[in-house]
Amino acid sequence: MESKRQQKFAGVIQQDLAAIFQREGMNYLPHTLVTITKVRVTPDLAIARVFLSFFNNTDNQTALQAIKLHASEIRYKLGARIKDQVRIIPQLEFFVDDTSEYVERMEKIFDKISHEPRQPDTEEN
Repeated sequence: MESKRQQKFAGVIQQDLAAIFQREGMNYLPHTLVTITKVRVTPDLAIARVFLSFFNNTDNQTALQAIKLHASEIRYKLGARIKDQVRIIPQLEFFVDDTSEYVERMEKIFDKISHEPRQPDTEEN
């Protein structure tokens, strides 16, 4: 369970990272839209786990590796934005957020189930 402090800090990081990716995301991944879906921060605020979603991209793992290559540059830019609000700039760990893929997979399963013929209910008295 995250504390209010962690949640607030994660929100600040998410907003500032979104602005960084909006302005300079094309430098890291051309023709790909990067969305920060979630940020989780450790209790000591030293590590921020950033979950990303990629649009207009076929290979999420390659895109993630490209972002990880630029992690120190992204952290530096984040530090320039939040330096007056925090004591330390957290280390950034990037992960692919596969929630949309999971939802899509579940919807396909439910559609398949709903289209199967129903078996009549057998009630025994």
